[in-house]
Amino acid sequence: AFIALKNYFAIISPMKFLLSLFYILLVVSNLINPVYSSDIAKGKELSVSCAACHGDNGISLNPVWPKLAGQNPKYLASQLYEFRKGAEGNRNNAVMYGIAMTLSDSDIEDLSAYYASLESKVGLTQDNYLDLGRNIYRGGNMEIKIQACISCHGPNGQGNYAAAIPMLSGQHSQYTYQQLKNFQASVRSNDYNKMMRNIVHRMTDEEMKAVASYIEGLY
Repeated sequence: AFIALKNYFAIISPMKFLLSLFYILLVVSNLINPVYSSDIAKGKELSVSCAACHGDNGISLNPVWPKLAGQNPKYLASQLYEFRKGAEGNRNNAVMYGIAMTLSDSDIEDLSAYYASLESKVGLTQDNYLDLGRNIYRGGNMEIKIQACISCHGPNGQGNYAAAIPMLSGQHSQYTYQQLKNFQASVRSNDYNKMMRNIVHRMTDEEMKAVASYIEGLY
């Protein structure tokens, strides 16, 4: 097997050699450090205490609390880790801190996997905010350097799994608007490289309400 492998590397191009080496190292790395396997059933058990705010199926009835169903599990986990830090973290919330501090790392991963497994639900965009919200989400405002939301969150608001960028599709507009306000005031500061804060500090209140409403009906 070693001779065959040696002969294979002798005849392939340098680029293919590097790619082959990369994949071999990737496989070896995964064998040494296996990916954490979340337990959705355990996450469902843990979610009982979350249902009062986030709903039995991850769809909160109060629009000031976020829908969690279908959310990127990496994003959910990262937020719970931030909440667990309390005042020392970059997303401090007294209620969520009280909950998150009781969770182990495996609890957080299991909860995140459970909510990610649930079916999301899309709402409606208010007619008076449709055009402005769509323009900002899809095109931004280059005159004042507001980056388009679509560049990170995708055309349908599904986010980016690998980069732990959250799904926005169907999220309550009141919740989204409040988070934009929190970023603007730096009450929330757990955005990578100040990306959200750099965008929203140039946005008007009306623009934030419009894009939040557009997102609620986005699918």
